[in-house]
Amino acid sequence: MTDLADRRGAGTEVYQPAEDTHLLADAAVGEIPSRARVLDVGTGSGYVAATVRDETGADVVGADLNPFAVRQAADRGVPVVRSDLVSPFRADAFDVVVFNPPYLPRDEDAERDDWMEVALSGGETGREVVEDFFDTVGRVLAPEGFALVLVSTLTGVEEVVEYAGERGFSAAAIREESFPFETLTVLKLRR
Repeated sequence: MTDLADRRGAGTEVYQPAEDTHLLADAAVGEIPSRARVLDVGTGSGYVAATVRDETGADVVGADLNPFAVRQAADRGVPVVRSDLVSPFRADAFDVVVFNPPYLPRDEDAERDDWMEVALSGGETGREVVEDFFDTVGRVLAPEGFALVLVSTLTGVEEVVEYAGERGFSAAAIREESFPFETLTVLKLRR
């Protein structure tokens, strides 16, 4: 009974592919070489990980804190680990790390106490989770590795680039798409 209840909740507890997901997946496919070792942080449904694997032939692993997301990604055939960002992975393990972080600034009027809140809210400024990512991702990147991170004008692209720079990363916008309420940008970050 518990397993059935868990599966029913998975559809509403996991961020499903949307415009940001597709933009990151398309950018990743264009940047990631075959045979690369790739980590998809915050894999959610596993869409980006599966797309990168299928389109490039890369060796892709997903990671997500949400147990429902871990199950959905696994159901999609993605090897996945339940983890907070990159914590369980060894140093220099990946050639590429991709991340579609929770980037919406906290809206106290719309807050929910569930996994979707975790998937969407980037804290007070919308940058807290991506800043934690920049503080830790360098450890798991191979020496010539890079990260692909999706950011929004709602989060403050310049502020994200500045923070990344303070952590030793150079950032270049490689893909961008505008919507009535925000512009999404995929940044490629190297040390």
